Amino acid sequence: MGDTDTVAPEPVDVVPWRALLAGAADRLRAAGVDNPVQEARWLVERATGLTAGELAGRLDEPATERAATHLATMLARRLAGEPLQYAMGRWAFRTLELYVDRRVLIPRPETEVLAGMALDECRRLDARVAVDLGTGSGAVALALTVEQRRLEVWGTDASADALAVARANLAGIGRAATRVRLVEGSWFSALPTDLAGRIDVVVTNPPYVADDEAVDLPAEVLDWEPHEALFSGPTGLEDIEHIVTEAPRWLARPGALLVELAPHQATRAQKIATASGFTSATVWPDLTGRDRILLARV
Repeated sequence: MGDTDTVAPEPVDVVPWRALLAGAADRLRAAGVDNPVQEARWLVERATGLTAGELAGRLDEPATERAATHLATMLARRLAGEPLQYAMGRWAFRTLELYVDRRVLIPRPETEVLAGMALDECRRLDARVAVDLGTGSGAVALALTVEQRRLEVWGTDASADALAVARANLAGIGRAATRVRLVEGSWFSALPTDLAGRIDVVVTNPPYVADDEAVDLPAEVLDWEPHEALFSGPTGLEDIEHIVTEAPRWLARPGALLVELAPHQATRAQKIATASGFTSATVWPDLTGRDRILLARV
């Protein structure tokens, strides 16, 4: 055999992203996923690290082994029933991209509305101090921080595991993180007592599902998301009532409390707020038009 004779390498399969995207959509569709094409695109965007616009122009490029393996892993988790957000490990919330896993609730559109209303109240009051009770992934607390300059933000949670996720997300917002304090404990008891009477805005997405409402939850929620962040007790109002009745002692004058709740709890929550000394208590809708957010002012 001459010096120039070589053994030809084995052919390597070159699979373009377009084919992997179509295959992922087919498998999700076969598994009964409601929006298989969009979910497949999100998974491919996550695997490639590309935005939707960037991916559109590069679908015919060959997939790298590492990225294709990442896609396969995420797809397998999704096909096993895990929520898309946990399978991806990241999810968008307003201007943020948050790390999420089973230790925290998945950020939802109605909570983006809650954060937006809290920001409006911060601006109306020229707020200096805001508190996010039950911060979970840190979604609301960090949204307030990055979108309202000079605001001091406290985030509380009774779960050390949830706070670990929040701290991971806090590390991703740069210098603004210096204005955030994350503390462990139950609702207001987690806060230093010298904050009493000095908080301009309190915002919270507390547990508000009643114990007997578990049967009404989708399996993706009931089987995967943390129950301590979902269920409040027999009525579903236990945590809401505790927060609303305690809030006036902690709020500055003027000040505002915003609470995410279930539509059927709206009237009762307004009555609790009025009885607790709030001068006004209104309920605002979410993006679907359902009563979702109590806004109480002192």
